Amino acid sequence: MGWFGKKRKQGDGTLDRASDNGDQRHLVEFINTRTGVEAYVEPKTTVTETTVMLIAHDGEWTRRRVDGPAGAFALGRKHSVPVYEVAKVGYPQRKRDYDARKKLEQQRRQ
Repeated sequence: MGWFGKKRKQGDGTLDRASDNGDQRHLVEFINTRTGVEAYVEPKTTVTETTVMLIAHDGEWTRRRVDGPAGAFALGRKHSVPVYEVAKVGYPQRKRDYDARKKLEQQRRQ
């Protein structure tokens, strides 16, 4: 197939795959092994399905696909985690601070 061959769409109007059980297991494990976790719903785009970013009290984070915004809010209710729409509230400062610390640590190792 050439450079401009057709890509198969995986999700409903995106090039991404849908959420699966592995995604859910990862999110639940993160919630159960961290404190102060909050969820930030990231909207579906033309490239990716809806995702949720979980951010712990220290800024550590993870991101996985979910079954739409309703799936993210259901996850939050089930595990007593507050859920926010990132398009409305943005990411918390502790996430940016965590990323900066990790970048500095990586630069020091090199």
